[in-house]
Amino acid sequence: MSSGWAADLTLPPGAQMTVERATELDSFEAPIGAFAGGAVPSRRLEGAVTRRAWRIGTGGLTPLQVMAPVREQIEALGYDIVFECSNRACGGFDFRFAVEVLPGPNMYVNIGSFRYLTAFKGKEGDPEEALTVLTSATAASAYVQVIHTAAGDAVRPPVAVAPVTPPVAEAASNAPPNLLRDGFVVLDDLDFDTGTTALGPGPFGSLTRLAELMTARPELRVALVGHTDTVGGLAPNITLSRERAQAVRARLVDQYQIDPDRLDAEGMGYLAPVATNLTPEGREKNRRVEAILLNVD
Repeated sequence: MSSGWAADLTLPPGAQMTVERATELDSFEAPIGAFAGGAVPSRRLEGAVTRRAWRIGTGGLTPLQVMAPVREQIEALGYDIVFECSNRACGGFDFRFAVEVLPGPNMYVNIGSFRYLTAFKGKEGDPEEALTVLTSATAASAYVQVIHTAAGDAVRPPVAVAPVTPPVAEAASNAPPNLLRDGFVVLDDLDFDTGTTALGPGPFGSLTRLAELMTARPELRVALVGHTDTVGGLAPNITLSRERAQAVRARLVDQYQIDPDRLDAEGMGYLAPVATNLTPEGREKNRRVEAILLNVD
């Protein structure tokens, strides 16, 4: 491999980069097998690591449709494919949470619809480069994650991915906004009495849209996650946020007849803010309940 080498991978039309993180000296565990025995077998490389993710705003794609042309390009660049799997063969939930995935909403993994690929370049047993690709799809969009590691002392240029960029297609569904596309949505019109878990009488448009979607798509499972501001201690805030999420779950079950087995309810307290807690406006934004898409099985 000559110095100054760089390669371009072309992603499907509509791909837009959501995040890029590059470090000159880092480590990465490249998966080389499916989840088994409580872990994912991997090979550790140290060197320059570049992590990137994209969203493709086109509905109806499968993870294989996104992966296949990328795989062909990787092989044409001289990489050896050492591992590839799809959702259940990978290990499903266990595999997804055992490998490195960029945080949402930049990258979203549909547990029931993803593929993973690991490729190496260099000596067998002592690769100089690792390239991993993760693709996933929902009804409205697809996601791609590429992690490139150049091992050794020399900092080699990362693989540059150059997608074509026509306008992103409109999401196939806006009920509720962004849930199918991004994997989560803030239920931003809920009304709780201050410091209580009592959900107002409503009606709340966000809950109606969520219920309509779950009725139309009976395979969907959703986690309701409560959040608070930083007023008070962590333990009581976690309890408060969880009980608010449980109140939302109860409303969906009682008023909209959503199967309770399709709804989880948890609380994060003030551990995942979306705004500063130093202003009233920021604290208001942090007091929220989110719906998170778990899978489409």
